[in-house]
Amino acid sequence: MLGHDEGVKTLGSRQVLLGVLAVAVVVLAWVVVRAAQGPTTSTTDGRGAAASATYVPGPLGTDPVSGLPWVAESALPAQAHETLALIRAGGPFPYPRSDNQTFDNRERLLPGQTRGYYREFTVITPGSADRGARRIIVGSGGEKYWTDDHYASFSRIREGT
Repeated sequence: MLGHDEGVKTLGSRQVLLGVLAVAVVVLAWVVVRAAQGPTTSTTDGRGAAASATYVPGPLGTDPVSGLPWVAESALPAQAHETLALIRAGGPFPYPRSDNQTFDNRERLLPGQTRGYYREFTVITPGSADRGARRIIVGSGGEKYWTDDHYASFSRIREGT
């Protein structure tokens, strides 16, 4: 029969072993899920900006003015359609302190314009506790741009498609 100290050591060793096994199972499950999601390598759009993780440029080609890929309005998420409808109606916007405010284009991914040319609008992200990363940027000339990665990349929206 084991003495009291030996029994405690054996019980402690088993708990450590079970803890290590539990961590290993969690890590293995994470690896399996990530592998099932496909590759996560980042690509760039030719100007050094990371390409969007959720939008893959399609057959619409590239906007010759901005050099950005076109995205069909119909390919945008439902919340972007709602934001576009609000923009066309002049509001009201869900984040009045942030929406319809000047977008400074600090990343310089959109065509260069004078300050105040671009306005930004939030596209609601379901489940997000804050404004999320999705935006529509509108130029004074009426052109619209989509980003779903908080300005790391943009696509020009082809309206009506």
